[in-house]
Amino acid sequence: MTKPIPDKAEVALEYPDKLYIGTFEHSSRFDAHLDETGISLSLYRTGEAEQRKSIRMHFHYGLFAEILRDLAKTVSLLPPADAQHRDALREAAKALYLALDDTLRPSEMTPDEEVLLTHLME
Repeated sequence: MTKPIPDKAEVALEYPDKLYIGTFEHSSRFDAHLDETGISLSLYRTGEAEQRKSIRMHFHYGLFAEILRDLAKTVSLLPPADAQHRDALREAAKALYLALDDTLRPSEMTPDEEVLLTHLME
């Protein structure tokens, strides 16, 4: 199920003799989900045929876990004053953590945790 992109994504695919660059903004859509082997992410730009484009990426779980670790190491680059993005990232990471915690049953969640998990699963 695709959802509107809430912010913006930029994608560059570089070959020795070619460069493809695409942007995906509010009018674009995305889908992100887990499957048997990893993380699937798709971005779709809608509109007229000449404007339409899509990109699909798949990361195996080990690589995605390493990406998350590297992001954690560079979080200091996000200005402390940028509370909006810090809060959004923190809440999303918490929702993922809660969804992965198989020892935490929904009846043990706080109402806020239930809301986070519900948003993650949408």
